[in-house]
Amino acid sequence: MIKTFIDKLLGKADGAKSRKPRFGKRVEVPASVHGINPELVDRRAVDVVRTLQDAGFEAYIVGGAVRDLLLGLRPKDFDVATNATPEQVKGLFRRAFIIGKRFRIVHVVHGRGREHEVIEVSTFRAYLDNSAAEQVSGNERTSKAQLSGMQHAVDASGRVLRDNVWGPQDQDAARRDFTVNAMYYDPETQVVVDYHKGIEDAQKRVLRMIGDPATRYREDPVRIIRAVRFAAKLSSLGFALEPKTGKPLVASQHLLQEVPQSRLFDEMLKLLQTGHALASVEQLQKLGLAKGIYPLLDVVVQRASNPLVRAVLQDTDRRVAEGKAVAPSFLLACVLWQDVKAGWEQRLARGEHAFPALQDAIDEAFEQRIGDVSGRGKLAADMREIWVMQPRFDKRSGNQPFSMVAHIRFRAGFDFFRLRADVGEASEELVEWWQEFSLTDDARREDMMAQVREEQRQAQRAQQRKAQPVVHRLPRADGAESPPPADDAVPAADAPKKRRRRRRKPGGGQGGASDAGQGD
Repeated sequence: MIKTFIDKLLGKADGAKSRKPRFGKRVEVPASVHGINPELVDRRAVDVVRTLQDAGFEAYIVGGAVRDLLLGLRPKDFDVATNATPEQVKGLFRRAFIIGKRFRIVHVVHGRGREHEVIEVSTFRAYLDNSAAEQVSGNERTSKAQLSGMQHAVDASGRVLRDNVWGPQDQDAARRDFTVNAMYYDPETQVVVDYHKGIEDAQKRVLRMIGDPATRYREDPVRIIRAVRFAAKLSSLGFALEPKTGKPLVASQHLLQEVPQSRLFDEMLKLLQTGHALASVEQLQKLGLAKGIYPLLDVVVQRASNPLVRAVLQDTDRRVAEGKAVAPSFLLACVLWQDVKAGWEQRLARGEHAFPALQDAIDEAFEQRIGDVSGRGKLAADMREIWVMQPRFDKRSGNQPFSMVAHIRFRAGFDFFRLRADVGEASEELVEWWQEFSLTDDARREDMMAQVREEQRQAQRAQQRKAQPVVHRLPRADGAESPPPADDAVPAADAPKKRRRRRRKPGGGQGGASDAGQGD
């Protein structure tokens, strides 16, 4: 009684509220309630969890994988959370690598080559009071020297730049963004640990931010893009953003200006290359974020109705669904082809040579649309090769088709050409020819080239005949038929020649003969 009175005088909360856990209440949900099918869990993720637990550490499958398992889906990626430090995790696995700056995590690699699988292992992190963090004037790039010795730092807007401090599981859960992504699953005991009613929100198909949404967006503005991505990804399952979570999105959008361009570029690719590109564009438009997140993303949204851009977004979603690889160079080559093509045609109209004109148009597109982020290096080189190949598909002469199919980027260039044909920008007949030529043997290729040469000769002869002047005979004025052609006018070769007779001069015949005789 006295304690309660003193608490009220000091402004403290009443007893019931003071007993409420600050970081959420731990609830352990058994398999009989959550219904997760263990057959959907990747055995490699189970091996990582078991290895950590056998070494005496806590370890759980965490994040989106648990959400998908609850929904009866087979997750594509598995993440693990533990109380072991990155160095301790690395020491337990033969092929493990510590990566990251702000968040130091461990990649545990299983298998080799294209069939390898990476299990991402992170250490539980502490929930820190950002008002007590050190403040720097710049961002991650401009303040590298200051940040090197800091564990907890924010910029002038309150965006967290460093917070690599380990902590307990309940604080780690409070740091996560959405309730449905903040659950922990132990594959050994098949128990789900839930601090923020994530199972309840998953059942209601609600995407709810943990904590105050406006504050969480300010701490990390990239959460704005993540909110769009999860809304797009889960929209087909009936999920929608909670109104309180969605309301501050537009007002918080300006905070993205402080995020490094390279990070925004990576987040844009996650929006477009995780199998929900079209849905992401729809969510951006629906939430009022169609413009202003990132300049290149603005172009994608603006051109989403363009036949070629829509075709590549659909094709990207299809390939991801089929488990096939997708390349950002291919997608961006389709998005920016409109700029390259327009610049190229303008230069050709001015009389410039085709190849230099195309190269200049490409340089201009890079400068205007991509800038310094990823417009150089391998991405730009791949995009350039795709574009430069396009006019070569129209030319099937000499050894060029053989060198084309041997090119390391031929498949990307051909797929681009095929998409252009699908939207009526290129010849379907040429697409079929190149498809067969690229897959057949050398003997058949020689036959196909011989056929092309014959077709080209026939076309050339037809063009020459078309270019020759046409002679029209006019009828005679008297109505009679014109004389027959020159065949009847030419004398026969065996006709006798007419003998020419000399005329004799009067009185001069003998004298002439006498003179002639004397000459002998």
